[in-house]
Amino acid sequence: MVEMHGTPKGLLFAIYYPVITAVGLPANIVVILIFSRGRCGLPRCLAHYLVSMAVTDLLVIITAVILNRITGIYFPFSFMSITPVCSLRIALICGSIDCSAWLTVAFTFDRFVSICCQNLKIKHCTNKTALWIIGIVCTMSYLRNIFWYFIFEPLYVIGNVPWFCVIKTTFYTSPAWVAYDLILVVFSPCLPFIVILLLNALTVRHIIVANRARRRLQPQRSGENQRDPEMEKRRKSIVLLFAISGSFIALYMLYFMTVVYVRIANVTYFTDSDFSDSTFILEENAYMLQFLCSSLNPFIYAGTQRKFREELKRGILYPFAMIVKFSN
Repeated sequence: MVEMHGTPKGLLFAIYYPVITAVGLPANIVVILIFSRGRCGLPRCLAHYLVSMAVTDLLVIITAVILNRITGIYFPFSFMSITPVCSLRIALICGSIDCSAWLTVAFTFDRFVSICCQNLKIKHCTNKTALWIIGIVCTMSYLRNIFWYFIFEPLYVIGNVPWFCVIKTTFYTSPAWVAYDLILVVFSPCLPFIVILLLNALTVRHIIVANRARRRLQPQRSGENQRDPEMEKRRKSIVLLFAISGSFIALYMLYFMTVVYVRIANVTYFTDSDFSDSTFILEENAYMLQFLCSSLNPFIYAGTQRKFREELKRGILYPFAMIVKFSN
């Protein structure tokens, strides 16, 4: 609502969000196109999770970065700032962020089952199960956050037109809204954060135990220096799992701390810009890291998946190959 360009920190935010958009928007579209083709050598159910995560990350960038941050900074009195539109936009933002977090949980659980629970893997790690889980997660995430639409009131009313969104004071005093806020805090980000940490800890424990057992059996095998085919098979899944869930934990840590701080310190969320307030700075930096998480996964795929890099390279070279073909 308030101009951010008057301070160095405001200028940083004004530059940061267009950069995130310029990087994250095309990167997630590329991920969707590549994994949808199914040529990266990954299990089909895993590809479903990665595509769905890229779609929700794309929605986060569109709703939270483009329609909210960039529009608010450069076009503060646009159609998007009318209170009903603003309220709907915030509800969609919260639903997209919630969905992105819980799809990361679903992906982490799928990899945990694949690596640690061989008996359950046959039933769980299937295309049908993955699609059902993705559908349920997305539906519940948006339904859980739709009530954000009723939390706000206008900051100004000019010519009978309500402008901007300010959280109603009853949100912090009404038992119903306090209970709803507690539910939201538990479901996002607290529970996803804790579940991902727990699943990764169990996965690491399983890997350590399995490696010790294999090392004890190693001298009995015909070739002591032979590569372990089972561990080689799991290595790519383990690297991908730890890279995605690790980046989620690292980049959501400040957001997690901010949400917990707001509840413990009994302060309010900011709906305006005040660079002199430490709480606002904490909250805004938390959002910056959170949005960065939605742009980082494509680079994780490129860094950890050889076939993804090959498909990306093929896609980049395809237009030039077509030009050469037609020119000949």
